Formats: sequence, structure tokens, C-alpha cells
Amino acid sequence: MDTGVSARTGRLRARRVARGSVVEGAARAGLSARGVIYLLVGALALQVAFGDTGEQADRDGALAELARQPFGAVLLWALGVGLVGMALWRLSEAVFGSVGQDGRSARKRLGAAVRFVFYVVVAFSVLSFAASQDGGGGSSDQRSRDATAGALEVPAGQWLVGAAGIAVIVTGGWIAVRAVLRKYHDELRLGRMSRRTRRLVDVTGVVGGAARGLVFAVAGVFAVRAAVDYEPERAKGLDDTLRTFADTPLGPWLLACVAAGLVLFGVFSFAMARWRRV
Repeated sequence: MDTGVSARTGRLRARRVARGSVVEGAARAGLSARGVIYLLVGALALQVAFGDTGEQADRDGALAELARQPFGAVLLWALGVGLVGMALWRLSEAVFGSVGQDGRSARKRLGAAVRFVFYVVVAFSVLSFAASQDGGGGSSDQRSRDATAGALEVPAGQWLVGAAGIAVIVTGGWIAVRAVLRKYHDELRLGRMSRRTRRLVDVTGVVGGAARGLVFAVAGVFAVRAAVDYEPERAKGLDDTLRTFADTPLGPWLLACVAAGLVLFGVFSFAMARWRRV
């Protein structure tokens, strides 16, 4: 009897360890894939800021740039698989809870579920690109305008688009505030970092997170304007949103600063892949 119970306990423990190892690997692969995308988008936005406007500064532009590199097809598939890992990690958090004192709370699980859906969409788009080597659905700007136009046609469409825009603005503000307050410290294994490494991670986390939040918020503002004016053309994807920064009185320098922030967020994602508690 005791031997049987011990055997079952051992098997359960082994399964937990195996599942934990799989989830941890998926999470770190996903965070690394996110880092690659932000590095490429930021680099493309820097090119736009300094006069090279030949490429889209969005996910499709980043994927096209990656495809042109040696072994580009392999890199694209690896990126897509990494993002599938990110989605699976978020799904596991929604089902089983995440690390931390309130990791099993309904709020945390709901947030994980939303991220799961988001990364499923992103992973699908990357894998579709890898399979066809073609953006297929046009630029992020055109997709945003098409989606906005479709949403405006449904009953209460203006309210729906406006609410979605406000949600994106709030999300952007939340991302930026959390970054400035260094809330990501709760998710990192700080004890494994040297003091110098921690300072470098803070630079990338604060500046990169603030830049990412700003881009989200500005995109949300354009969605709200599209709803208020009933003009789908006012909605902007990532490429047009970034180019808008160059149209401010600060000119291309503001875009360059935001682009550099996105590059730093890419570096921060790699730091998260290395030191995040999963």
C-alpha cells in the first residue's frame, strides 16, 4: 500500500516538474521572440526617423526584414514557434495561475487569458507569413482602417470603436505607469543579478516600457477620433502611429526617441527571458 502511494506521488511530482519545465521553456522562448520583434520594429522606426521610408515600421515590416536575412525562413518559423510558446505560457497562467501572492486571483487569470488570445493572433500571423512569405492582409495601417470601417457599420459601431480606443489608451497608460514604477521587479529574480545588471535592466524596462505604453496610447487616441468623426481613415496601425511622432513640432527626433525606446524594450524582453520568474 505504502509502496503504491509512494509510486503515485513520485509520478505526480515528476509530471509537475516536467510541466513546469515545458511551461518555463515556452515562456522564455516567447519572451525572446517578443524581443526580436520589438528590436526590428524599433530599428525600422529609426530608419524612418532618419529619412529611410522604404519599409513599414510594424510587425510585417519586421518580418519582411527578418526574411531577407541568411536562413530567414528558418528564423521566421523559429519566431512563430516562440510566440506559440508565449501563448501556451499565458494559457497555463489562465488555467493554473501565475507566480506571486495573487497569481491565482481572478484578475490575474483574466489578464492571462486576454494575453493568450492576443499572442494566438500574433503567432498565427507570424506563422502565416513564414508559410507564404507574404503579408497577405496588407499593412497594419490598412488592417486597422478595414477593421474600424467594419466595426463602424454594425449597430452602435461608433460606441464600440470608441470604447475599444479608450481601452487601448488605458492599456497604454497602464503599461507606461507600471514601467516607470518598476512593477516588473515583482516578476524578476533580482537576487541573481549583479548591481550593474540590475541598473541596466531598469534602464531598458523603464524607458522601453514607457515608449511602448506611449505608442499604445497614441494608437488608441486615433481610434477614438475615428469613432467620433465616423471616419475609418483616422484609425492608424503601428506604422502610421509611429510616423505621426515625426509630424510633431519636435520632428523626427521625437520619433527617434520613441524608436530607441522600442529597441530598449526589445532588450528588456531578452532580460525578462533570462531572469523572469515563471
